[in-house]
Amino acid sequence: MDLILFYLASAFYFVAAIQYFIHLATRRRLMGQVATWATGVGFLFHTFSLAERIGTTGRSLAGNPYEVVSTFAWAVLLLYLLFELRSRSHLGGAFVLPLALLAMLAAAGSRKHFTAELDPALEGIWLWAHVKLAIFGNAAFVIASAAGLMYLLQERQLKSKRLRGRTLPLPSLETLDRWSYVSLGLGFPLLTLGMLMGFIRAGSAWGGYLMADPRQIWSLITWLIYGTLLAARISRGWRGRKAALLSVAGLAAVLLTFGGVHIFSKGLHAF
Repeated sequence: MDLILFYLASAFYFVAAIQYFIHLATRRRLMGQVATWATGVGFLFHTFSLAERIGTTGRSLAGNPYEVVSTFAWAVLLLYLLFELRSRSHLGGAFVLPLALLAMLAAAGSRKHFTAELDPALEGIWLWAHVKLAIFGNAAFVIASAAGLMYLLQERQLKSKRLRGRTLPLPSLETLDRWSYVSLGLGFPLLTLGMLMGFIRAGSAWGGYLMADPRQIWSLITWLIYGTLLAARISRGWRGRKAALLSVAGLAAVLLTFGGVHIFSKGLHAF
């Protein structure tokens, strides 16, 4: 049943992505509203899918790549919907929904990696907190990267002096820079706490904090990229183009952490 709900959610996300693109191209507010409703309905199906999975397995959603990547997509959409509600703008959906759909596709493709049970050494509140904090930290980075990409596109439009005619109706550079900074400020401490809990649990379960695990390595790379960006913004006043470029570059590390690790390599993480 959880898979049926998962695919229903994916279908609504696909419809929403199309509507967001139409809204971006035509500037028709109705299309943006339809896209938001489609995203909301898909999000409800997605929530029911995850709840059904928890009820079926009787444990946290950290047993396999399908569960973790699906939860990651859910977290991205939750944060995006909150941002949309706060900003009252539908424009970001054309950039966030494709990334969420990519995560849903990766989750569907990773079903072959299902594991029936978790390693007993990994069960407990530490694992739950580690996984959920890392998921929401990286989800916030996705929002920051989407804002960074929109910033670069808007800057290019303004520099080309095509302020009229066929230009994308994106938010102002100041608004996009603020969205990126807020998302970064949310994501970095969450990922930091999640990684600390993971290191502590690894030390007690496997006798070592750094195990050269592919997901652990890519999480560290992601942490370094966005930590460098946050430090530069705070200490050196980095804003605008440089911050947007580094934020977008960091997205590759996020996607590899959640989608590419199990394709190219295997490690200690069941998820």
